[in-house]
This record gives sequence, structure tokens and C-alpha cells, in this order.
Amino acid sequence: EKMEGTSHIPAEEMEEMREAFSKTQLHLQSNTTEEEEKVAFVNWVNKALEKDPDCQHVVPMDPSSNDLFTAVGDGIVFCKMINLSVPDTIDERTINKKKLTPFTIQENLNLALNSASAIGCHVVNIGAEDLKEGRQHLVLGLLWQVIKIGLFADIEISRNEALISLLQDGESLEDLVKLSPEELLLRWANYHLEEAGCSKINNFSSDIKDSKAYYNILSQVAPKGDEEGVPAIPIDMSGIREKDELKRAETMLEQAERLGCRQFVTATDVVRGNPKLNLAYVANLFNKYPALKKPENQDIDWSSIEGETREERTFRNWMNSLGVNPRVNHLYVDLADALVIFQLYEKIKVPVDWDKVNKPPYTKLGSNMKKLENCNYAVELGKKEAKFSLVGIAGQDLNEGNRKLTLALLWQLMRRYTLNILEDLGDGQKVIDETIVIWVNDALTQAGKVTITLMDKTIWRLGSK
Repeated sequence: EKMEGTSHIPAEEMEEMREAFSKTQLHLQSNTTEEEEKVAFVNWVNKALEKDPDCQHVVPMDPSSNDLFTAVGDGIVFCKMINLSVPDTIDERTINKKKLTPFTIQENLNLALNSASAIGCHVVNIGAEDLKEGRQHLVLGLLWQVIKIGLFADIEISRNEALISLLQDGESLEDLVKLSPEELLLRWANYHLEEAGCSKINNFSSDIKDSKAYYNILSQVAPKGDEEGVPAIPIDMSGIREKDELKRAETMLEQAERLGCRQFVTATDVVRGNPKLNLAYVANLFNKYPALKKPENQDIDWSSIEGETREERTFRNWMNSLGVNPRVNHLYVDLADALVIFQLYEKIKVPVDWDKVNKPPYTKLGSNMKKLENCNYAVELGKKEAKFSLVGIAGQDLNEGNRKLTLALLWQLMRRYTLNILEDLGDGQKVIDETIVIWVNDALTQAGKVTITLMDKTIWRLGSK
């Protein structure tokens, strides 16, 4: 339809105006979302670091200001938040805390970025300078990744066996293990909604805008006084009848506050259905009040629930730090269609013919055959293009999640990636293992060191020069 009073405007110009208006709307929406996230993250960081003696120079930050983007400039806040999300990632002694100079600040920022990468954050397009200058979208993006990793740490069956309560009829333990933390959270929310006799939700955005699902989940998970030493916290449900959605969201959050769980969202964030902040709100609620009991009588092979080894975690975090899509939550399950492996090949400059690759969604009938074809092609690329040693490894081994053989391929991928980086840093000079050993020994000799260990901070200081 023609807009009133615009009949004299040429069609082409009219289209340009519409496009410009649409872009302006998107820009304003993006700015609003960024502001909401900043407020939520600042409040979370303030609470997390309020008693940390090394952060008193920046905490508490004012959520309504740009304090955050200045506070992260010396690297200390990021290092501390990384350690809160994944304890002992950074040795506290390696963080420069006093009498900071441009050099020691640079060390802190490099330490923060390398450690963020080590725990699985995607940091490929973020540099120390971005954090030092407080580039807003990059700071918020990295901080969200760090916070999310911490929030999701225990939403994993090997670390929280009570999650097995979420098994549905006809499901095996393997089916539950395959779920991502986001999917498990949704399953958890629906478990409690079902217990309350309420309708299920499909997401943490449009389906929670009326706050009614949240009210019922709070009522289900709040302590009932049946555990010794844990007093009951009855949830006042009267606010659920409030007609105004914003007021209803506010009364719901007042009840969440009684549980110590008013984090990440404001009433406006709930009503607008901000998916990122609502996901964080629910994850925090789960971590404090899971209200699940480990099933006792079910016929479950508990020994099959193994946590990942340090080696497996290293590979998984390395892949995620490169920004593979989808994110790898379970090493062997998430590599079964080889899509992530193809992305890794591209990272090490091995060309992939994507026309040969079967992509999701896979049809139910024959889906595993499609995944197996991908795995066969992945092994073929490894042998013919990457020149890897893959003796005795077939596509079926990747598809079925054979631990030893999958790790053999991943090790060679990671090694090639590392050597490529060193080659780029060395102006194209070919790097072999011996080159690295010589460089490390030279670095230690320059620093007057006698003891040789790759954990020596001197190596990394000299290496960054």
C-alpha cells in the first residue's frame, strides 16, 4: 500500500527510505539490547567480585555508566571472572596486580585472552587492544562467553547425576547425554512446569514473556522445609493475577529475590523476552535450586556416565575457541556427522568440497548413513589432502565415537593448526618439533634460567616480544 502523501516520491527512492528506516530500527534495537546486557553483566560482576581485594579499585561499577569498559582495561577483571567460571584456569600469581605499567597490563590482557581461549571462548577476532580500549560489543561478547561457561558448568550429567530425573519415557541415558546445556535447561523448566500441572514452554524468549511459567517454576523449586537446616521459602503467587505484564514480571522477580535469584533480568527484559538474559536467569536459578533427586530404582548403568578427561576437554575447548558451529558440548556425540571436523580442516588450510558434504537437518530415515558418508569423506581428506597418519581409522570410527581413534585425528588437527600459527609468526619459515624445543631453550637461556619447564612464565613473556 502507498504511504499517505508519498505518491510523488519515485519507487526507487521510496524503497531506499524504507531500507534506511528498517536499518535505523535494527540499530536502535541492537543498542537497547547491548544496554540491557551491559546492566545485567555489570550487576553479575559486581556481585561476583565484591569481596575480591584485587578488584576494589573498580568494583562496584555503576551499571548505568560505561564503568565496565574502563574496568576491563587492565585485564584483572577478566582474569578473575575466568577463574570463577572455571576454577584454577589461571595461577593467581601470574596476574600483575600492583604498580601496573603498559607492559604488565599487556601481559594481563594476553593472559586473559589466552585463558579465555583455553576454556573454550571464541576469541579469534578479539585482541588485547580491544579490551584495553573497552570496545563495547567485543567486551560484552567475551564477557558473556565467560559468564555462560560458568553458568553451564554443572548442567552436565557427569557432574550432576540428578539430571537423570529428566529422562522421558522411551529415552535412553545416551539420548539425555546428547542434549546441550540449553536443551537440558529447557527440559528442566518443563519438568517443573509439568509437576505444577502447567503448559510446557518451547523457549526462553516469547514463551516466558507473561512471567506465568517463571512464577510456577519458582513455586516448584523453592525450599519446602522438608530438608534439615533449610527453612521453607513459600512463594507468594498472588502477583500472577496482575493484569499488567510489566507489573506481573516485577512481582515475579520480587519472589525470585527472596530465593537470592534476582539476577540477569529486569521486568522489562522478561516482558521483551531477551533470550540471552532469560537463559542466564534460568541457568542461575537451576544452579541454586535444581530441586531434582537422583533416581534410585531406575535400571541405569552409572559407570557409563563418565566425565571428560583433561585431554578431551582441551580438544573441545580448542575447537570452540575457533568458533566452530555448532558449539561442541560433547566431544564424540557432536563430531558424529563430521561437520565440525570439516571446519577444522579449513582452519588448517585443507580445502573442503562442501558440495560433497551432507548438511542438517537430516531426515529420520537414513540420517546416520548421511553422517557416515560425511565421516568417510573426513577421513579421506585427512589421508589425501592433509597427509595425516590415519592408519586403521575409518569413517565409522568417527561416527560411532571411538575415543582412541577420534582423538588420534584431533591431535593431528590441533598440532597442524599450532605449527601453522608458528609458521605465520616466523615469516613462513617451516616449523618442526625441534624448532620449538630450540626456541624454548634459547628463551630460557636469555633469561638466565637453568630449570627448563614449559610452565615457566619467562617463556611466554619472551615469546610475546
